Amino acid sequence: MALAKTCSEEAESSDLMIAELGQCSAEERIAFLLLKLMKRVATRNVIREQQYPFPLRQQHIADAVGLTAVHVSRVLGTFRDRGIAERSYGVLKVGDLGELTHLGSLN
Repeated sequence: MALAKTCSEEAESSDLMIAELGQCSAEERIAFLLLKLMKRVATRNVIREQQYPFPLRQQHIADAVGLTAVHVSRVLGTFRDRGIAERSYGVLKVGDLGELTHLGSLN
């Protein structure tokens, strides 16, 4: 029963997150994804000076957040220009964690 309850709670939580992400802008969706991945990568202690390995391509990001690769490219360019985050050569460098967190919070 405990396992069934846990699975049910996880499914409900996922459904709520999907509904919330569906109402977010492209910037908010991508910021949310980057933060979620940062949290997972942080458990491996590979984040150095707000940089971490990031092998995902624009198409991977687009598929994950429900956008086109062209739109993801525009948003990542905006993030770069605003100093929020920059992706290059398989590394993501976060320049403004506060702004990324502000954009990526679902609340």
